[in-house]
Amino acid sequence: MQYLFSVIAEGPAQATEEEQAAVDGFNDRLIAEGYWVFGGGLGETVSATVIDNRGAGEPIFSDGPYVESKEYLAGFWVIEAADLDVALRLAAEASQACNRKVEVRPFLQPE
Repeated sequence: MQYLFSVIAEGPAQATEEEQAAVDGFNDRLIAEGYWVFGGGLGETVSATVIDNRGAGEPIFSDGPYVESKEYLAGFWVIEAADLDVALRLAAEASQACNRKVEVRPFLQPE
């Protein structure tokens, strides 16, 4: 089953050199142990653009994040794990490596 690990940061600070080194090591381990699917860091919220094309007219483009909040999505991992217990253990290690909170959510499975 695949899981999304969302890295939750407070404020616009980027990872320190020590945090980046720890994340790189964690990524290497995920790859070596077969959990890695995809991952990456995200630009600051000021670089976000929100598109609303729900109406019948032209799409509306807005600068900045969708939600104004002190916390924001700073990065993510998509991993493949046997079950939620394994995903939660890996997420705890991810949180320690990046020194930020990590939310775990399973991907929906096709019926």
